[in-house]
Amino acid sequence: MFQHLFAEMNQSLDEIANYYTAAPVEKKQEMLQRWNLLKKMSDGIIDEWMSFEEKMAKIRESGIFRGTDPFTSIPELELHTFVKGLGYFKLLMYQHAAEEFGKVVEVYPDSLLSRLYLAMCYLHLEQMHTASAELNRIILSCDQPRMKAMAYNALGCIHAKQMELKQAQSCFALALEHDPSLPEPLYNLEACRSKNAVLQYGTQLLSLS
Repeated sequence: MFQHLFAEMNQSLDEIANYYTAAPVEKKQEMLQRWNLLKKMSDGIIDEWMSFEEKMAKIRESGIFRGTDPFTSIPELELHTFVKGLGYFKLLMYQHAAEEFGKVVEVYPDSLLSRLYLAMCYLHLEQMHTASAELNRIILSCDQPRMKAMAYNALGCIHAKQMELKQAQSCFALALEHDPSLPEPLYNLEACRSKNAVLQYGTQLLSLS
């Protein structure tokens, strides 16, 4: 749903970026109208989605889905190494946090939550290849929409950091499809459009630390 929309919008933007300067006056007028339409669409999508996200957040906060959160009732949360990793993560000491979460996945190799923290550490450490490998593993193995959305969002940030904006926007759109209430992907879509904002990833994980 979102991929098709953003593919068309990106195609129009590419045409404007590539041909506007050399285009004749009539064509420039047409491209300017298209530019204004695209900007209006972009602003409208963000406003409507923020309203939708607020409603989703209120429903989540009401507690009607309590017990379905993928970040609760997980045995590895009790491990000393996991707790240490969380502490380092909160203190932004990502190298130390990565070492602790690495120990956790040795004990619980199927712990996707630990791997998500590990991937976020690698992302903060600018170890993009290793972070991508962990995130793709999570995406392939995870059946929890929220966790998968966070993985897609982080993967989108990697593409954005590497200036692969189309791939980044595709990942952010997939993140929103899996969890529309996650605020980061929507913010990052706007960051890609403006090309001057700071990307957001992993902020939801801080609530555990």
